[in-house]
Amino acid sequence: MDAAKQTPFEADDDRPPNPTTGDCASPGPLVATLPPPSLSSPLEFDLSPLAAASRHGMLPLTTHSLPLWGSAAWSSWRAQLRARLRDVDSLARALGASDLLADTGAAVRRFPMAITPYYASLIRRFDESDPIFAMAVPHGGEVVDPPFLSDDPLEEEHDSPVPNLVHRYRDRALLLVTSTCAMYCRHCTRKRVAGQQESAITDAELAVAVGYLRDHPEIHDVILSGGDPLTLPTERLEQILQAVRAVETIDVIRIGSRTPVTMPMRITHRLVTMLRRYSPIWINTHFNHPVELTPESMEACGRIVDAGMPLGNQSVLLHGVNDDAQVLEKLFRGLVRNRVRPYYLFQCDLVRGVERFRTPLSKGIEIMEYLRGRVSGIAIPTFVVDAPGGGGKIPLLPNYIVSMSPTHTVLRNFEGRMVSYPEPMERHDSTPAAAPHAGVATVFELCRGTATTLGPDDHGGCTAHGG
Repeated sequence: MDAAKQTPFEADDDRPPNPTTGDCASPGPLVATLPPPSLSSPLEFDLSPLAAASRHGMLPLTTHSLPLWGSAAWSSWRAQLRARLRDVDSLARALGASDLLADTGAAVRRFPMAITPYYASLIRRFDESDPIFAMAVPHGGEVVDPPFLSDDPLEEEHDSPVPNLVHRYRDRALLLVTSTCAMYCRHCTRKRVAGQQESAITDAELAVAVGYLRDHPEIHDVILSGGDPLTLPTERLEQILQAVRAVETIDVIRIGSRTPVTMPMRITHRLVTMLRRYSPIWINTHFNHPVELTPESMEACGRIVDAGMPLGNQSVLLHGVNDDAQVLEKLFRGLVRNRVRPYYLFQCDLVRGVERFRTPLSKGIEIMEYLRGRVSGIAIPTFVVDAPGGGGKIPLLPNYIVSMSPTHTVLRNFEGRMVSYPEPMERHDSTPAAAPHAGVATVFELCRGTATTLGPDDHGGCTAHGG
């Protein structure tokens, strides 16, 4: 795409709000005035590729010929959306790696590709060892489908009483407002929908969905998803929010969006000012790897949080990308440092096209075991499996309960030490308490309450009651 033909800034989206009214300044001439790059510059003026590369401590790859590279239009989210890499030839030219992309054609024909120039600029190695490459670039393995995979393993269509709305849990509903994303993740659970035909919910469809919400006052929480709702024009997104917020029984609106990761220039002053009008709004984004924590993405997250919207993160456990405890520790620490709460760590769904990303459930349990005791509880997400067949989210944890009796429960901590936890007295029978154990303790003595702790370094010893 010819960068010279792109509007350098969407003036009505990117101007700071009026400090008195909170509204955005009136649109002026579409002229970009770029100050020298600096860490304190506003987000929309500080996203040039050269500035980003220098802040990451690395130079841009000389083989890059990305759309918008080096132009002022780089900072326009609409320009990024228009300039997405949509086919193998464009990707090969941009990365200078045509020989490495030979097996992507079949995958692209089956599942659409779209990569923003911004996200493509984060690629540093042209193979699956690069986490950005792995998540963004189609792979021949996407056409390999074991029989237990399906297009809609969560049976969202089965739980859709009206078009574009999924009602599985009694008190909440999912409203699919667009099929467009800034970047089509290769591990997407809605590969059957995302990008297959880029479209948005119509007024008529929205009216039907809102009517359903009115008819079901038990629904208090509506999640806007897709696709990515933040790829919609701000005006259209506001119309949807107005319609949902007009339902008196709706308490909370949530928005699921990966744009802070893949297209952070979308998080403009105008957008967050508009979103604040429909508070309370919670936003969940989707960081999977520490390399996605760029200054640009973190400033976008900061803008959301500063506008009063809680921001959570839903990661997916991906083989070869982040199925490493130390990688996820670094990611979760970085998120919390930037006021983003790790919310869920998802097991990869049983969806066609993602088998190469799936990990054993034991890997997720192993990672959760590693995190507990090493990082703060606010940095530990809930590891969940979204059960096939529409079974809903099932949380998985390491087993910290060793044994149980009517009087005591034996628990294990993150160090492997076992402790005896006494149950409330009124539940005990009148049998006199057993005498403290004097010999070598086992779990049996902990369960009886005659010993209190047993650790991996105790070599058969114990700490007895009264000892």
